[in-house]
Amino acid sequence: MAGGVCAVVVTHRPDAVLLARALGAVAPQVDALVVFDNGSGDAALEALRPLVAARGGILLHGAGNVGLAEGFNRGIAHARVAGHRFVLLLDQDSVAAPGMVAALLAAYHRLAGAHPVEARVAAVGAQFVDARSGLPGPFVRIGFPFNRKIVGAPGECVDCDFLISSGCLVPLAVLDAVGDMDATLFIDNVDLDWSFRARQAGYRLFGVCDARMQHCIGDSLMRSRWVPTGVLVHGPARLYYMMRNRLLLYRRPHVPRTWVAQDMLRLCGKLVRMSLLVRPRGRNLRAMTAGLRDGLLGRSGPRPE
Repeated sequence: MAGGVCAVVVTHRPDAVLLARALGAVAPQVDALVVFDNGSGDAALEALRPLVAARGGILLHGAGNVGLAEGFNRGIAHARVAGHRFVLLLDQDSVAAPGMVAALLAAYHRLAGAHPVEARVAAVGAQFVDARSGLPGPFVRIGFPFNRKIVGAPGECVDCDFLISSGCLVPLAVLDAVGDMDATLFIDNVDLDWSFRARQAGYRLFGVCDARMQHCIGDSLMRSRWVPTGVLVHGPARLYYMMRNRLLLYRRPHVPRTWVAQDMLRLCGKLVRMSLLVRPRGRNLRAMTAGLRDGLLGRSGPRPE
């Protein structure tokens, strides 16, 4: 049904069982479902077709891996042409709880009121629960030297400085004003960049504690006696983009200087931790230094082979 919520799910070599759960959870809650596959290959595409069709969705794909940001943009473009009012962005491993979309919509309408243009609400985001630890992910207010992390309470909407892309409900009118996701970043920090652009344009972002989803950040969670919630672990490919895109964002005028100052500390900590404590140490170090080099040189897009 045009005019409602279009869910946009970007996939890349997905776990079929988990993706089936994710699509089955969100499809009954939205008016349309678009899945954009990002270079998973012909065999995976053939397996995806019946999975998406069974949920009443549309499967889109490109010639290869165009990146998470461009994948979202292709889905957003489809929703825009179809005349939908909102897009709900989702990663392939994000499983919406029952009522998640209704809670997001209710929060948006409550916050925007009768005058959404004047209210300047850019997006509302679901609170994820980590599938491995069972702990809720916090919403973030930027500070120095540390961010303020707010878990919130039932019924609460947290005014925050950025939202992760997965579980984010965005009016198409706001995307028209702020712009789509930055495809040059490819993957990682895409949501930060968009959030910061929206904030600079005078919009506000809210985390909705009553809207829940199951989600994982990072490839795995390493247990640590020093960090009760565990240490997020990413593979070398992701570490490259995390390092490179941080440096690219540091130069952008819409990025808060407070975030840059405290993120430099985080960058140094990740460089040391992932190269000394997490295997494969050598590959991690080479990927991160390559990312730092390309970030300093201003290179963007997919990583050169």
